[in-house]
Amino acid sequence: MDAWRDDFSARAMAAGNDRAIVKSLLENISPITLWLGQTDLVQTQTAPSDQAEFAKPIWDYLATPLGATRITSGQQKLAALSPTLQAIETKYGVDRQVLLAIWGMETNFGGFIGRDDAANALANMAVEGRRRTLAESELFALMKILRDGDARRADLVAGWAGAMGQTQFMPTTYVAHAVDFDGDGRKDIWKSEADALGSAANYLARSGYMKGQPWGIEVLTPEGFDFSLADGTERRMESWVSAGLSPIRGGAFNTGGADVAELWLPAGASGPKFLLFKNFNVFKTYNRADSYALAVGLSGDMIAGKGGPVAAWPTHLTPLTVADIKDLQSGLNALGYDAGTADGIAGRRTKLALQQFQKARGFLADGYPTKELLAAVKAGGPAIN
Repeated sequence: MDAWRDDFSARAMAAGNDRAIVKSLLENISPITLWLGQTDLVQTQTAPSDQAEFAKPIWDYLATPLGATRITSGQQKLAALSPTLQAIETKYGVDRQVLLAIWGMETNFGGFIGRDDAANALANMAVEGRRRTLAESELFALMKILRDGDARRADLVAGWAGAMGQTQFMPTTYVAHAVDFDGDGRKDIWKSEADALGSAANYLARSGYMKGQPWGIEVLTPEGFDFSLADGTERRMESWVSAGLSPIRGGAFNTGGADVAELWLPAGASGPKFLLFKNFNVFKTYNRADSYALAVGLSGDMIAGKGGPVAAWPTHLTPLTVADIKDLQSGLNALGYDAGTADGIAGRRTKLALQQFQKARGFLADGYPTKELLAAVKAGGPAIN
């Protein structure tokens, strides 16, 4: 850590950063440790496959954001901050329930914004090495924040990965999108709810959010539907209607002008099914996981007084472990279906490869990994003609 600090400090000052600012950020850095029994272990970064949005079954992951406590708290914030939310919505064109959903997801409405120093968290990430370039770019952004006077050194409280404030902005995101919505001269995403929510709205608006359009609509599929159409391809709404899809709550599709969508099966053909629109992908600028974006969309709807999923989750299915998914990915790759790196995350690429395998072998092609399909992939064998 000392060697890295000497090298990075020299590079930071050579790039024109003030020595006092560099020193203020780096002089007190130290290894972040976890106390386990009688042993201090240096904290390392959580592997993506261990993160809740990838490791948990979707229904378990959704339990907290869709739980009564979170939704009730969101509705209370909706009422208490109505004038502020109205002003933010008017200026940035982002629906208020979306901001509340993200606020709830990120810090439980400001209840826990982290306890780490942002500079120290990022220094540890840089020294640990796997994401050094990213961590160093974020440290340069912290220097700009201090240089511009947008925050004070003591303000820079973060989570373990360096995300800051009530809406968890990385420093580069703060530099690009943070706003002083309450007009006090500082972009205080730590203590000012107006600044935090206004900054999130600015971020989403610049990422392409379309006010009044749905993020997704839960749908019914007709008997004999071809689930291989849930392949990540956007199709025109007329095509989905012609294929027999209909809103699960009845009536006609109301898309607010959105004319294309993709069909997504987060738990396969036996779980809830959604048509996804552009705003779903905008949510993923915050977190690339589909499950995160789904949690934002559903919890926002529920905070706004709409219901959650209608169809039941297939909790009778035993989810694959990370090791199982790695085996599935390796097996699919070996059979010529491109599942990507065997990383234990059943993402879009893996599910598309599994769909291709299912279709070739005569299975229902919904791309959902199960023990049965893992066994079939391991068994290999020729495609069904």
